[in-house]
Amino acid sequence: MIDLLNPIIKSHKIKVSTGLNIHYLEASIDHLTKNKQPTILLLHGFPELSFSWRKIMPDLAKEGFRVLAPDMRGYGLTTGGSSSFESAISEYRLLNLSTDIIALLSALNLKYIDLLVGHDAGSSVAAISSIIRPDIFKSVVMMSAPYTGAPDINLDLSIEDPIHKDLSKLDPPRKHYQWYYSTPEANKDMHLKKDDLHKFLRSYYHMKSADWSQNKPYELKSWTAENLGEMPEYYIMKLNQNMVQAVMPHFPKNNNYEKWLNDKELEVYTNSFLRTTFQPALNWYRCNTSHNQNNDLKVFSNKKIEVPSCFIAGEKDWGIFQKPGAIEKMEKILCANYCGRHIIENAGHWVQQEKPNEVIKTLLDFYKNK
Repeated sequence: MIDLLNPIIKSHKIKVSTGLNIHYLEASIDHLTKNKQPTILLLHGFPELSFSWRKIMPDLAKEGFRVLAPDMRGYGLTTGGSSSFESAISEYRLLNLSTDIIALLSALNLKYIDLLVGHDAGSSVAAISSIIRPDIFKSVVMMSAPYTGAPDINLDLSIEDPIHKDLSKLDPPRKHYQWYYSTPEANKDMHLKKDDLHKFLRSYYHMKSADWSQNKPYELKSWTAENLGEMPEYYIMKLNQNMVQAVMPHFPKNNNYEKWLNDKELEVYTNSFLRTTFQPALNWYRCNTSHNQNNDLKVFSNKKIEVPSCFIAGEKDWGIFQKPGAIEKMEKILCANYCGRHIIENAGHWVQQEKPNEVIKTLLDFYKNK
């Protein structure tokens, strides 16, 4: 991995108070005093790594920032998280993931972060962190996944969402990928031999990128089976298929991906998930689909993000709309100091890898003008 990184990026490990030995990447200009540099913290999503930020870290460092990007709990070279389906998954609930980040800052003797950025599942961790510790996280950027708010204090957990039964009645029958990822079969399905795992990841990244011509997202009307069924099958899967079967037929026939994720770079992900399996990462989904794992966040029900915030996504990313109404709720209700929606042209879900220059400019503009 190191040989694929700009020399300005260094790799470190540090033990933190939550029991993890966290691997993180760091980029900064050596002659600048670290405790006087504004600090950016970058949180990756699924199935990603700290490596996913490699394209934007050097330029942000050259702008005078200290830039940190950890492998999150259950990912990459970070160790200490449980890795089986049978183990207790509460350590992967959002509040604990946020605590991991605060513990990392404490271990690094950092009192606060000037700019917190989260992509995909990391977006939720970033949003919650900014809500519970605005004294630490001075501004926040959510990428690709709109923040949907802390659980409603009045939510009745005994009521089962009928969406799954309704999806199964579609023609053809369908299922939601997040609930599939929460099953014991998901990791077994995706934990392939190296060559096949490489092809699976290539197909998965391809289908969620701007390179896949069928990514033409639009706002869905409501949380109903009929509306959700309009999304691609990597979100709303065929009921009788697993994720490998859903994406492998769309393995790219050209090498468009070379411009943003070449095979040597992809091999970093392949080797990582070959080693760790997907189960620790899938435990994040199990917490999010659980009725009670994130119940401790009910204390923040209806609490807004008070620090300056914005949203960044690729124009060809279905993640913006996968939860109907979520982006409008985030912008109009959940963010008190919202600085805008920034949609990057000709980018898909992996926006910071597909269009790094545009993301860098957007982050810098937000930081300067917030």
